[in-house]
Parts: sequence; structure tokens; C-alpha cells
Amino acid sequence: MAKAKTKFSCQECGYESAKWLGKCPACESWNSFVEEMETVVKTQGMNAPHMKTQEKAISIINIESAQDPRILTKNSELNRVLGGGLVPGSLILVGGDPGIGKSTLLLQTSHALTENGLKVLYISGEESARQTKLRADRLGAMSPNLFVLCETNLDHIIEAIDQLNPDFIVMDSIQTVYHPAVASAPGSVSQVRECTSHFMRIAKIKGIATVLVGHVTKEGAIAGPRLLEHMVDCVLYFEGERHHSYRLLRAVKNRFGSTNEIGIFEMLESGLVEVSNPSELFLSERPMGVAGSTVVASMEGTRPVLVELQALISATNFPTPRRMSTGVDHNRLSLIIAVLEKRIGLFLQNQDAYLNVAGGVKLDEPAVDLAAAVSIASSFRDHPTQPYDVIFGEIGLTGEVRGVSRIDQRVKEAQKLGFKRVIMPEKSLKGWTPPKGIQIIGVNTVSEALSAALQ
Repeated sequence: MAKAKTKFSCQECGYESAKWLGKCPACESWNSFVEEMETVVKTQGMNAPHMKTQEKAISIINIESAQDPRILTKNSELNRVLGGGLVPGSLILVGGDPGIGKSTLLLQTSHALTENGLKVLYISGEESARQTKLRADRLGAMSPNLFVLCETNLDHIIEAIDQLNPDFIVMDSIQTVYHPAVASAPGSVSQVRECTSHFMRIAKIKGIATVLVGHVTKEGAIAGPRLLEHMVDCVLYFEGERHHSYRLLRAVKNRFGSTNEIGIFEMLESGLVEVSNPSELFLSERPMGVAGSTVVASMEGTRPVLVELQALISATNFPTPRRMSTGVDHNRLSLIIAVLEKRIGLFLQNQDAYLNVAGGVKLDEPAVDLAAAVSIASSFRDHPTQPYDVIFGEIGLTGEVRGVSRIDQRVKEAQKLGFKRVIMPEKSLKGWTPPKGIQIIGVNTVSEALSAALQ
């Protein structure tokens, strides 16, 4: 016999409690507990028939290695983020702010797959069929192999999948689907977990590549329990400012590829268009001859990207100066300022420091340290850097400049965009021949880099 009981679940992280709590002890969010009904079924012990497994353990050397061919989406940016294309039977979770372009990207991808002869099922739980048709008309995504289903009942969705037997499924969004056997409301932790597990079984058993669209919280994380990200094979975040035209697609989890790749798109009236040269896009509005502006060569996966670093140093009347950074780790900024004060002698204790990565890109590799230090020193001394310099390198606590990887790709990208000099760690020059037409300056300390950049 099944016995129903009440539990309280946090809608942010999935923490469960027997009573209502004002603040979640796991994620520390307020007023996030919702009452849910839980069904407990008593079993007959470990020897019950449904507890016995049908699979037998075999040696790993006896398992056949079979790699399914990937499905190309005719979008090189999306293929790069996915690791080379869609993997049949994979479950992909796509998250992003409302109105950022998730549905536009997936509808364009669905249309591109239908041109390859695949059958696509686009399930919409938030829009009607007419609304989806209006978007498809605007994007030019009209194909007889693209089927649209507006349904939120999981049983009806599974029945439609069995009848159609598609090659690719899009569920927009997972928070709108509900299972009739679960008493919770759609979007709750129990519903999201149960519905995702059903889609996972469909993807693995039938070999259908499935994409789930997930809502995000005010902090930018995908709504629902963290278990949701553990169940899927790939987690993609669609980032960007709604007031800007470009978008970033970043992989934070990928079982079939790298998690360092990013895809860059531009939002136009006809939909999302891939950007083949992101460095030129990020440097298009760069001012010339302004103090505090430098260009850094950063690696995003296997792609070199040139972006502009801007620093502003201004005097403050408060006893504690502000340290603010956008696109760079705040703790990294404090470390660089401490090195400049101790090793270079810059008096920044009574100065507010602001560091910004132009274009909204997030840089998390240590190779941007040297460019950030040069930007801060340039703004503090009110001395502009050379407009055709590219700077990169890691800074140590003793003021030394450490080597970084993928030197040849960074320098070739700078040469392609017309830069004349590259200031980089001297330790990275070993075993590598610089190309002709660009000057390479190797430095060992931060002091040498400042002397070369602010001459």
C-alpha cells in the first residue's frame, strides 16, 4: 500500500525538510520552501523481483568500443561548443536569461537538421503553435520535417514521441512539463526531476538527441536542483546583454567535448548569425591613445580571442578604496594591485580601482594578469599605452612574469588583426619561432613589462 506524506522542498537547490523553513540551510535562499506530496511505497526487501538487476558485470576489456557519428548542425559555432556536433542519444540542457535567444537558436538548429533529412520534434510548453509559427516565419525555418507540439503533459508527450519517432527533440522548457502521477505543481523540484529522468531514458533507449531548455534564477544559475545538471550529458549557458546584439554560448559541462569552448553569435532581425572573427568584433569600438586601455590575447578553448581591458584609477576620500571588476575575478584584481604596490612602488592605497573587460566577455585564465597590471599602471600614471600592442602573461607574487600556453596561436591572431608588437613572457619564447612582421618583446618581471609598454 502506498502512503502519502508531506514534505517541504527548496525550489532553488532541492533540499528537503520535514517542516517549513524560512531560510534554506543548503543554498541560504529565503522563502524558497514549497509543500509537496511524497509517495512512499513499501518494498518486500532486497529479494523482491523488481530489486534484481538484469545486467551482469563484465570486464572492461570485453566491452566493444563503438563511437556514433556526430550530427552536424550547419552552425560551426554550435558544433564547436558541443565538441564537434550533436551526439545521438545525448541529453543537453540549455539555460539563459529570458529573451536572450534560446528558442531562436534551437528553432534555427532544428530547421538546419531538417535540411539534412532528419525528423525534428519541437515541443513548446510556453507558446502556442501560432506563436511558434510566427517565429519560424521570421527565421525562415519552414520545413515539412519540422513538427511542433504544444503540450505540457508528459504522458501525451511520450505518446507523441512514440508515434513520430523523431531524430531530434527540443523541449522548451522543462519547467513547464508535469507528470500526472506527481502531485506537485509544474516547475517544482519533484516535477523537474521526474520529467528529466523520463527524457533521459527516452534519449538513451531510442538514441534520440534531446535538448531541454531550462529557466535561470536571478543569480544566473539554472533553476531547479543541482541534480538536474548531473543527469544531463551537456550543460550550455546562453549569455549576453539584452541591449547588445552579440550572444555567447558557453559549455560548463560536456561529456563529449571540452568545457572551455565558447560560441559567439550576433542577434539580427533574421535570427542569430555566427561570428567567425570575434576579435574584430570586440575591438571595433576600442579608443586609441587613451590611458588605461590595453589589448590582451586570451584563449577560449582552442580559439584565441583578442579583447580590450580597461582600467580606471581615481582618488578616493574614503578610508577603504573600492575594488571593482567586470569580466575578471575580483580576487585576481586585488592580487595584481598588491603586486604593483609592493614590487613596483605604485601607491594605490588611496585610489579606487575599476577593471572592465570590454564587450561583456568573462576571462578566467591567468594569462590576462600582465595586461591588467599594465592597464592599472597606465591609468594611475595617466600615460596611454601603444595602440598596436598586445600583452599577455601570468604574474607571480614576487613580481615575476610566468609563461603561458598556446603562444603561436595568440601571436598569429594578433598579427592577423594588424598589431605590431607583442609583450609576453620570455620563458615562453623557448622552442618556438616567432612569425615575421611582428615584434616580440620578452619580459621576465612586471617592471620590464611596464617599461616596454609605457615608454
